[in-house]
Amino acid sequence: MITVFGSINMDLIATTAQLPRPGETVAGHGFSTAAGGKGANQALAATRAGAAVRMAGAVGADSFAEGALALMAEAGTDLSLVGTVDEATGTAHILVGDDGENMIVVVSGANGRIGESEARAAVASLSAGDLLMLQLEVPAAAVEAALKAARTAGITSLINTAPLTPEAAALSRLADIVVANEHEFERLAGSTGLSPEERREAMARLSGETGQTLVVTLGADGVIAIRDGQFYQAAGLSITPVDTVGAGDTFCGYLAAGLDDGLSFERALRRAAIAGSLACLAPGAQPAIPMAADVDSAEIEAA
Repeated sequence: MITVFGSINMDLIATTAQLPRPGETVAGHGFSTAAGGKGANQALAATRAGAAVRMAGAVGADSFAEGALALMAEAGTDLSLVGTVDEATGTAHILVGDDGENMIVVVSGANGRIGESEARAAVASLSAGDLLMLQLEVPAAAVEAALKAARTAGITSLINTAPLTPEAAALSRLADIVVANEHEFERLAGSTGLSPEERREAMARLSGETGQTLVVTLGADGVIAIRDGQFYQAAGLSITPVDTVGAGDTFCGYLAAGLDDGLSFERALRRAAIAGSLACLAPGAQPAIPMAADVDSAEIEAA
């Protein structure tokens, strides 16, 4: 069983020929909504990967709540730990220009109301051998409480250090598995502009200090990880991406599902890298998350 403790959003997306300057009004030529939030994205990815998944978070008592939960409900994610609070459902207001540039305002809404009691409830739902997955779109105090409770209970925890908040470095030290992109990892390591060899050295140093499994995603260059002193690398697929939004969340969800299913770390890493690549072939975050059968087929073809 995987419990995902994190954010649930509704994305509101408008497209326009040119992004507005301060004080300017421009005409848009498209609008869409999509379920989002890093927690919900990762929960859906792990569910589509075949894992038993419980989502722990909050939505508001408003018209966005149902849509924000719809794809998880359809996939079979357990939503029993999703509370309804007296606050708007979290939203991301996204403007996309025809040149690909974007402007995003995230309103945490109900996500900001998640506290330590919800964190403890999420961990209490788990048993030995289960996995807790977190991100950083809910209050840092709640994330810290969940990580500490998981450690006390002997529950394996995985944190994705996105978005990279000021508390990310300290919180990541409390998890068993840390997933970061290359830029986030440099911030965690306290160094910038790392060469591939310098990155490996920093990963070995940090993992040696903490005993943690460190996973660094590298975009088109795949992923590198260190676990129990051994390095692993996995390549994604050779693709022409349509939209990279949600690829990292897909990777995290599939990695957690693979580990929960008892796959070797090497196989779980490879499968997650392939899933992340497939998520780039369609627009949007949750709609683009691949089904397990599609990942299986791509893995066989790439072998």
